[in-house]
Amino acid sequence: MPEVVLRKRAIIVEEIFHEGGPASPVPLKRGAAISVIRNPFAGRYVEEIASFMDDLKPLGLEMAKALLAALGGDPASVEGYGKGAIVGAAGELEHGALWHVPGGYAMREILGDAKAIVPSTKKLGAPGTRLDVPITHVNASYVRSHFDAMEVGLSDAPKADEIALVLVMTTGPRIHARVGGLAAGDVKGLDGLR
Repeated sequence: MPEVVLRKRAIIVEEIFHEGGPASPVPLKRGAAISVIRNPFAGRYVEEIASFMDDLKPLGLEMAKALLAALGGDPASVEGYGKGAIVGAAGELEHGALWHVPGGYAMREILGDAKAIVPSTKKLGAPGTRLDVPITHVNASYVRSHFDAMEVGLSDAPKADEIALVLVMTTGPRIHARVGGLAAGDVKGLDGLR
């Protein structure tokens, strides 16, 4: 199995007080953890890549813990999440798909009993590429107030032979959510949908 070689990492936390309407008494926190690793499959086609997901699991857990700490450390305060990957130009989109299990299950593990699937996105890109990471409620994907996204990226990543791996968490709904649908307080959380 290839070794996970980390070049750099970053944590970004936004505090959103309003979006033009009244200021919220408690600002929404939206945070991202980004790790830039060497892509062990860059520059060539490799048939068997799935085992690299196991190698990425410790990094996923480390990133999830660091992001939770940056958001205040309380798993109960996290209401939304998402994940993504930007693959450098010498890689392929499938290399970003390797992040599905290690990234998603890491967040679900540290948040306790999160039921909803972790939404995801991936793309190929050069250094400075931005990625809109989708966000949904941690226990029910149909909670409309938590449909969101966070744009992330780093000025020098990913290089052609790298992958930028991303986790995102939020502490609540969009700051002025008011378009109806299933309310977070009405979630049953049995199937990850409602």
